[in-house]
Amino acid sequence: QVKPVESGGGLVQAGGSLRLSCAASGRSPRQYAMAWFRQGQGNEREFIAGISHSGGITVYADSVKGRFTISRDNSKDTVDLQMSSLKPEDTAIYYCAAEHTWGPPSRSSREYEDWGQGTQVTVSP
Repeated sequence: QVKPVESGGGLVQAGGSLRLSCAASGRSPRQYAMAWFRQGQGNEREFIAGISHSGGITVYADSVKGRFTISRDNSKDTVDLQMSSLKPEDTAIYYCAAEHTWGPPSRSSREYEDWGQGTQVTVSP
């Protein structure tokens, strides 16, 4: 089991940037694919970006492709999400999640066993 803990959320103006970080503790985080999801008010939780256990495979939702970058540092057991050109519609609670797989990260939240508590990102117009 992996315990993800998110940090780095906050308030930013549209067009600005923000970097989220996820620290994964517990049993062998490097064996897990990691992903970021988000849930806006009244919306379902949606996949944003995922990265394989080695960092060699990354996948993105179309809504953030070209604006967000996911990366991981397995020496520190951290996964970051660099967000640029932020829009008000990016406002949501952002969650870090872990999937025990040697393959590419899944886009489905049902495949992820462990979740963080979330961090709020608010983008003002």
